[in-house]
Order: sequence, then structure tokens, then C-alpha cells
Amino acid sequence: MNKFDVSTFRQHFPLLSNTVNDLPLVYFDNGATTQKPNVVIDTEAEVYQQYNANVHRASHALSAKATLAFEQARAKVQHFIQAKYLEEIIWTPGTTGGINLIAQSWGQKNLQAGDEILLSHAEHHANIVPWQMIAEKTGAIIKVLPLDASGRIDENSLAGYFNEKTKVVSFTHISNVIGKVNPVKKIITLAKKYKAITVIDGAQACAHLALNMQTLDCDFYVFSAHKMFGPTGVGVLYGRRDLLTAMPPYQGGGEMIKIVSFQGTSFNQLPFKFEAGTPNYAGVIAFSASIEFINSFGVAQLAKYESLLTCYCYEKLSQIKVVKFVIEDKPDISVLSFTVCGAHNYDIASGLDAYGIAIRSGHHCAMPLMDYLKLSGCIRVSLAAYNTYAEIDFFIEKLNLLIQGTDDNVDKIIIEPHHSAQPVNSTNHSAMIVRFSLLKGWDSRHREIMMLGKSLVRMDKSFRNNTTLIVGCESHAWLMATKNTQDEFIFSCDSDAKVIRGLMVIILAAFQQLSSAQILAFDDQSYFSKLGLLQHLSPSRSNGVKAIVEKIKMMARQHQS
Repeated sequence: MNKFDVSTFRQHFPLLSNTVNDLPLVYFDNGATTQKPNVVIDTEAEVYQQYNANVHRASHALSAKATLAFEQARAKVQHFIQAKYLEEIIWTPGTTGGINLIAQSWGQKNLQAGDEILLSHAEHHANIVPWQMIAEKTGAIIKVLPLDASGRIDENSLAGYFNEKTKVVSFTHISNVIGKVNPVKKIITLAKKYKAITVIDGAQACAHLALNMQTLDCDFYVFSAHKMFGPTGVGVLYGRRDLLTAMPPYQGGGEMIKIVSFQGTSFNQLPFKFEAGTPNYAGVIAFSASIEFINSFGVAQLAKYESLLTCYCYEKLSQIKVVKFVIEDKPDISVLSFTVCGAHNYDIASGLDAYGIAIRSGHHCAMPLMDYLKLSGCIRVSLAAYNTYAEIDFFIEKLNLLIQGTDDNVDKIIIEPHHSAQPVNSTNHSAMIVRFSLLKGWDSRHREIMMLGKSLVRMDKSFRNNTTLIVGCESHAWLMATKNTQDEFIFSCDSDAKVIRGLMVIILAAFQQLSSAQILAFDDQSYFSKLGLLQHLSPSRSNGVKAIVEKIKMMARQHQS
């Protein structure tokens, strides 16, 4: 096998040649989803263009070809994760779908009141909520395994959590925030001692580690195709054949049955018993292409390059004094999570986005972990084998530039000096539209939002409480209102994040000192369209804008009634 060459590897991914804000895209959000190589994109298109037909259910040539490719993909996954039997591979919509299937099917049949389910503080919401749901149904109890100083599940504390009531241990192979490999073998060994099943969330591990289900010896393992250059909407549930055979179907419908009558129904054999309805066969077949693609370069070679890249990025970040990693020491895979002292993570993320750098900020669907670490959120950089040292250098340069604009990191993220043409206090919605119409490109609009955020008069902390909290903003945001003598609303608002404060200034330009009727009559969609902002905002921030507007309108409706 030839030595890995990142330039050659990158050429397979068409999206990486795109620009964002007229700058080259730097995609550092691979922990959320990876980009797709041409072979995956082309394979899915080929299915629809050349042999699109439902699988297993027809005798014509198109269906036969689609079914063959669909089942060959199952065999390819079996080989990739080294499962013993083909029927141990169940197609799901993703990791989340796999965990829900286990919790509802195995859990509903086997859990009783007082049984114990062990999770850890580092779990993704997808490995918490399904277990909470089945625990509520069955009366089972959830217990939470602690982490050690390295961020791994604390293997020295494990024995104190296992007992005869332990029935399930469900945990992440690698945390999507911490990036450390958990002591999988020790946990599995303890679980077997107490006859508890083990469920492993492999969503992060599948893209970085060679997997062998027979040596791992877990009971269930789940992962998603889109984390490993494959399509979205496709996942794999590996389960031991004897356990899957004993489990009842999770959903009813076509394919999972043998005979249906009003007198009763008999179910299909594995793996089809758990694959009700028309599957995402085009996605499954494209996933097969992504596995072939990975194998052509070699899992070990990709992992080796990623490790070097991770070390480089970790060392560069370590040199920035105000960067604080959520867990000390280099991660085991290319997931690096940190905060910047004195700056909100959303402000850093939006500032980097203005330079075309895609990173993730927030709680990363791991709110209990954020609480455990005493954080409201953090910044996550997650790398893949198509990323480069040059991209890391560019990211570090722009991160330093953002930090240097914070005046010793006191709530003042600015990309570069900028002078507004008009005092903010005198700005109404018409003037705000004019103001933004003079700005070209997202980078200049982003600067304007950040400058507006500086101008917002902060709320007294005593008013920032659950009553004034705006539900729907991922960063903390608050809104309160009083009325003047003309029965007009006077709004006060605040947020932890400067970018949200800037958006609040824009919103208040539309609603400040209006009556209830005027607020409810105002066309906010037209307003934001004319500003040219929402198409650039991330879903979390645009949802936050909607939440702020909705709270203002709710106050107006309450006053009218």
C-alpha cells in the first residue's frame, strides 16, 4: 500500500474545494459528520439512475440487482467490523436508531422494577434519553459512572457500581467531546461477571479505530455511516445472534413478517425481523462504497495521519494562554474541546465562521457532561484525514486574532476595528435595514453584529432568572419588558454571547417602544429578509432569533388579552 498523501486523499471530496465568505472552506466539524467522497456520491446516484427498485420484494431484474447490492453491503460491514455472523448486522437510521431499538426491544422484555442501568457522565443524549424512557416504563433505575481525571470512565471505581441488579451497561467507546477511549474490556468483563448486557456507542470510534466484534466481545455495538465518509440516514446495529433472536421486533410492517393474518402474525428471521418497511437501500449501498474507499487507503494509515495532525493542533492550541482544554492531556482521537477564557464559545465560533472555518460550539448533545465539567458549553475542533497542517495554521492564526481583540479577554470579541455610521441608540428598524444594506458579505455583517452587541445595555444580574430566560437560545439569553405612559413596550435583554446581544439590538430596533397591536402587526420575516442575515446564521442562532421574537410577541398577546 502506498504511503498516505493528504493531497491525493482530499481530491476525492468535492465539497472541500468550496469557499465560504469568499475564503477557502476549512472544515473542522468532522465529529458531527464527515464529508463524502465522489465514489459515495456517485454510487448513491447510480442506484437511483440505473437500478432503483425496492429490495427483497419483487422478482424483476431491477429488484434483483438492488437486493444483491444491498445484501453485499451487509456482508461488507460484517467483514469491516469482523462480526461472526452475517445476521448480526442490522440496518438502522443511525446510532440513535440502534440504541432506541435495543432499549425498547431488549429493555421492554427484560427490564423490571429495581433493575439497574449503568451509563456514564460522558454520554451523548442519544445514549441517555432512550434508557430514561425505558426506565420510566419498567421501573428500572439509572446509575451514572464517574470519570477519572483523564476524562475516561473511572475504571478504579467500576466495582462499586456493579451488583446483582445490574442488567445493562451502555457507554460510549469514545466521547464526542473528550475524545478519550474508555476502558472497554474491563467494563465488558465486569458486566459478564454480573450477567449484564453491554451496549457500546461507537459513533466516534467507527471513523478512527479498527473494530473487531469477536475480540471486543460486547453484546451490542452501534454506529453511523455518516461519521465515516458515508451517507446520512444509515446506521448499523451489531448484536450477538442469540440476543437478537430472543428479542421481539421493534417495529411492525413489511419485510419483518413471514405471515400476516387477522388471526395472528409470525415474524421473519434475522436480520429482517428488525428491518420493517422500505429501507434506505441507496444509502446502504453507498455506505458499502465508503467502506471500500476507507479500505483502499487503510484504516491504520488514516489513523496514523490523523494522530500526527491531532498532536500538531493540540500543541498549537496549548501555546495559547487563554485556551483551556475541557480535559487535560492530548485526546486519543482527533477531537479537541476547549474554552477561551473571557470569551463566549458562540462568539469564537461565529468569528471563525466569518473566515470560512467550520467548528462546533455549544453543549454537543452532552448536557450532563457539561454539567459534570461545570461548563455551559465549549468549542470543539474535530479533524479528519483530509484536513491539513496548513488549515490548522490558518485556524490558529484567526483564533489568535479573535482573542487579541478581546482587550485581555473581557467580553469584547472584535475581528478588526470598525466604526458605525450611526449611533445605535437612534436606530429604528428602517435605519437598521439601511445600515445593513451598505454592508457587503457575511464578514462585514458579522462585524456589524458584534459591534452592535457591544452597544447593548446589560441587564442587572438580579433580573437574569428563569422568569426572563428565553427558551430556545442555546446560549443563555434573557428578556423583560415594562410599559411607558403611552402604553408602549420598553424591552431590556441580555445574553452571555456577544453575537446574540448584537442580534438582540437588531430585534429591538424593530419592536422597541411599540404598542401590543403594532408588535403583533409587524412583519418580522420581511424585516430579517431585508437585513440579509438569517441565511448566514447557524440553525441554533436563527432559532434563537425566532425564540426572542416569539417571546416579545407572546408578551404583546398577553397584554392584549
